[in-house]
Amino acid sequence: MPKSNPETHVIDYRAAEQLLAARDPRGAVKLLDSVIAAHPENTAARLLRARAFFAAAQLRPAELEFELVLEREPDNAFAHFALARTYERAGRPELAKRHFRLAAALDPKPEYLKAARFDGEA
Repeated sequence: MPKSNPETHVIDYRAAEQLLAARDPRGAVKLLDSVIAAHPENTAARLLRARAFFAAAQLRPAELEFELVLEREPDNAFAHFALARTYERAGRPELAKRHFRLAAALDPKPEYLKAARFDGEA
């Protein structure tokens, strides 16, 4: 088995990005597990793994990973938005609305503003 080192972790991270783009989220999670085991502080890898969990419809692991990212980066608008989507998909609309609004407040992208529904819609 090849020795694990920072260079292989970068390669695994990039490969995981490609797998996620190619709609193989489970393959991406497998690669990221070793990266995160070696570098648990790597927020980018955790965010990518959260996205992969979400794409694989593994909502609870996605939720936990997005929450961990937000503990470290509370101003990460994308992580708030993605966590909101996760809550929405899990049937937790109140939590979803809170994080959609945080995402929109942090970064007023049209997609975030629309999801935040500041105009009073349900």
